[in-house]
Amino acid sequence: MAAGSTYEAIATQTLASTANSITFSSIPGTYTDLVIVAIGQGYTSPSYGNLQIQFNGDSGTNYSSTEFRENGGTVGTNRRSTQSNLFVSSFLDWGTANQNVGHSIINIFNYANTTTYKSTISRGNIPPYRTELNTGLWRSTAAITSINVSVNDTPINIGSIFTLYGIKAA
Repeated sequence: MAAGSTYEAIATQTLASTANSITFSSIPGTYTDLVIVAIGQGYTSPSYGNLQIQFNGDSGTNYSSTEFRENGGTVGTNRRSTQSNLFVSSFLDWGTANQNVGHSIINIFNYANTTTYKSTISRGNIPPYRTELNTGLWRSTAAITSINVSVNDTPINIGSIFTLYGIKAA
């Protein structure tokens, strides 16, 4: 993803030790949209962990998502309603660093608008196992000022990198 003149890096976090989550806070309201690029993996077991986010510390059941995935030639969908976080992608849980690293790009639209719910589109893959597309909704009109990123069943592994970009107005 070229940063060019449209994308502006707001913050990057590279994990020097395992962590249960990472948080981007004090997000300025000066962009039209946000993008999170996540590269890394969960830490403990050989399974798919769910990369998930919460906005502004909201842990209420205000999130919904729909997943479309291809997994080893099998296509599937999954709908999650009234959740306490937003599923955005799979992250492979694997105890060995640099093995089967997951990649995710999460677009958060109109994040500073205070009259509409917030929607997301995310894409992720874990070569050679899984490719997916997810749509999401946070049922709140609050402007997003912080984002917490976690994996549902494991800490995030050392070396995982999360970058938050702001998209400048055209």
